[in-house]
Amino acid sequence: MAANYWESTQRRHWQFTKDELVTMRQKLEDEEAGLVQMYPLPQLRHLNIYFNQQINRLGKRLGVRQQAMATAQVYVKRFYIRVEIRRTNPYLLIATAVYLACKMEECPQHIRLVAQEARSLWPSDYHHMDTGKLGECEFYLISEMSSHLIVHQPYRTLTVLQGDFSLVPDEVALAWSVINDHYMTDLPLLYPPHIVALTAVMLALVLRPVNGSGQGGGGSGSNAAASAAGLAAATAVLVQAQAQARAAITGGNGGGSNSGPATPSLTPQGSMLPSSQGSTDGGAEGKKITDPRMGKVQRFGMWLAESNIDIEAMVDCTQELISFYECHEQYNDKHTREQINRIIKARTM
Repeated sequence: MAANYWESTQRRHWQFTKDELVTMRQKLEDEEAGLVQMYPLPQLRHLNIYFNQQINRLGKRLGVRQQAMATAQVYVKRFYIRVEIRRTNPYLLIATAVYLACKMEECPQHIRLVAQEARSLWPSDYHHMDTGKLGECEFYLISEMSSHLIVHQPYRTLTVLQGDFSLVPDEVALAWSVINDHYMTDLPLLYPPHIVALTAVMLALVLRPVNGSGQGGGGSGSNAAASAAGLAAATAVLVQAQAQARAAITGGNGGGSNSGPATPSLTPQGSMLPSSQGSTDGGAEGKKITDPRMGKVQRFGMWLAESNIDIEAMVDCTQELISFYECHEQYNDKHTREQINRIIKARTM
């Protein structure tokens, strides 16, 4: 079961709709209305950014692999849809999540080392960290997650797709960064890992600067324009793929007969599309030759149209990431930290 996402506890018990997440969180706030009124918190996205930063800081001190830190972030998300944050000590939970995730990802850390690094990382007034409390919190965390500890990540899918989509190192690195960023959103609780990985690949293809553009004297204005153009291209790819998929379905036997050669079209072939596609694009062929990236984008869109991938989920995933990046610009680390520390000190956790 660990090797199959479709039969995993992650899919059966920890994949929700947006409305379900809103309902669960609202229920927690209603049950703790007094605490919610007494201790206001920043918006959820800012809390997720702060938790992500703290997990990464602790993970780097311990030399933890990225996948273990990603698993710890998922644990924190699962826990906080079952328990109101104001009833807990987030620093203790973060340390516990990292400790437990390291066990599950087969890179275990000694509990004393985790407690020691946590004590040096955060002021003692805010956590009173010791091995006893860490062990206690571990059982609490496991219980709230119903012992569902195996987490399937998008990294494995990205590794598999790297060769299929002829991704260069810069594109892989950018896609990896997008996957890292998605843990600061609700996407791990909303969509399967392969949807996130494919969205990350698409964004990497359309956002990666060509021939080092954006690194020279172009400034932030040119970078913003390139990003806007890239996001527009991503939207166009998904809309076109969605339209082609619907046409294949309504076309009767067209969808089934074309599904076979879909994957071979993604093997390394430069920027050229299959001859049947190239003949319909006319004058655009020259652009495909001079811009290999757009050739990859077009072949990616063709592959999506001929696959069984949920394109609507990719559209929503893309919009969620774009919204998150916009929200990140307003993030205030000092304000978020002070709000969390105020709760902990006031309740003497």
